[in-house]
Amino acid sequence: MATEEDLGPRLAGRLTHRLKRALVDLEALHERHLAPVGISARELALLLFLEGREPESQQQAAARLGIDRTTMVGLLDSLEDKGLVARRPDAGDRRRNVVVLTEAGEAKLQTATEASDAAERELLASLAEPERVQLRALLERVTAA
Repeated sequence: MATEEDLGPRLAGRLTHRLKRALVDLEALHERHLAPVGISARELALLLFLEGREPESQQQAAARLGIDRTTMVGLLDSLEDKGLVARRPDAGDRRRNVVVLTEAGEAKLQTATEASDAAERELLASLAEPERVQLRALLERVTAA
């Protein structure tokens, strides 16, 4: 990655650059920490979304997560192949299928969440705990607007 000198102070100081750099670094850390668990960060996000929810169709889940239908099908196919989710007929409407976590998915979710937490801790290692809490709170405020 380019150094701050390579980029110059105007680009290096931009919020867009700082947020993107943090995201790229976090994605790399997630890839490293989640590899031994056998899932990707996107798959983890979908498992987290499905946990403890009323079952929804893959189209509903895709819409809520802002994922296009093709990408959602790929994610679900991968998770289903790993035995972590299942598509089942909706009890209230047999014409549609809903997506649910399997027992294996719930167990994998625990392990993957721990790996994700380790990746986040590594990214934020230079911050004191109150700063980590503050950063999360500030990002929540910014993204809630």
